[in-house]
Amino acid sequence: MALELQVLTPEKKIFEGSVVSVKVPGNDGPFEVLRDHAPIMASLQNPGILEIKDATGQQTRLRLLGGVVEVLHNKIVVLSPGIGEEQG
Repeated sequence: MALELQVLTPEKKIFEGSVVSVKVPGNDGPFEVLRDHAPIMASLQNPGILEIKDATGQQTRLRLLGGVVEVLHNKIVVLSPGIGEEQG
C-alpha cells in the first residue's frame, strides 16, 4: 500500500495521487514521510521545496509558500497559500 497525497491551495488542487515518499520542508527542519509514518502536523517553511516520489521513481518538486502538512494513516495533506513547480 502506498501513501495517498493531496497538495492543496485555496484556489485549486495541485496534486492528488499515490506516492512512495514525500520530503517536507518543515519549519523545524526537513523530514521525509514514508509508509506507516507516525501521525504528525507541522508548519512549513516559506519558501520551501516539497519533493514527491511516485512508484515509478519519478520525482516532482513543488515550491511552497509556507502552509501546513498533516500525516495520518498513510494519508498526507499539504495546505499552502501558494505553490509552483520548482525550476531547474
